[in-house]
Amino acid sequence: MDSSNNNTHDTAGQASRRDFLLLTAGAMGAIGGCAAIVPFVSSMNPSADVLSQSSVDVDIANVKPGDSLTVMWRGKPVFIRRRTDEEVKSVRDISLKTLKDPQTDEERTKVPEWLVVVGICTHLGCIPTVRKSMDPMEDGWLCACHGSKYDASGRILQGPAPRNLDVPVYTFINNNKAIRIGESA
Repeated sequence: MDSSNNNTHDTAGQASRRDFLLLTAGAMGAIGGCAAIVPFVSSMNPSADVLSQSSVDVDIANVKPGDSLTVMWRGKPVFIRRRTDEEVKSVRDISLKTLKDPQTDEERTKVPEWLVVVGICTHLGCIPTVRKSMDPMEDGWLCACHGSKYDASGRILQGPAPRNLDVPVYTFINNNKAIRIGESA
């Protein structure tokens, strides 16, 4: 009887030691897993060169009405267009009912004569080219990849693009002589 009691005690001691080893191994595995996840998550943060381009200042003092320029911001082209009075009037006369993605010109611009849009087609990411004609109603951009046409406000007129050209966050600085893209007022 004495020996059977001793056997039960040894089995209970081994069970508690086994539980301790399992808990310790599990805790160490969890710590190791967290240690492996931290660098992975950190690698998803933007790199220093991207952060340095988080905002871009563009001098617009010498852009004449009817002209535009393209600048790079966060690796994307941004079209800045100084529109003529005729262009502003023509895009504001377009009925919102005819647009695939109805948005007023006033919603897309801060100052009527200046349009700032990301120059990437919203269909498959091609870069549209300037479409200039004698008729201001035809001015805008054409995506040669699949034929999407955008007006002088960057709104989709026809083609497979699902929405208008994106308007980045921007603000006018230096008494409207420059634009800061990537930062709002």
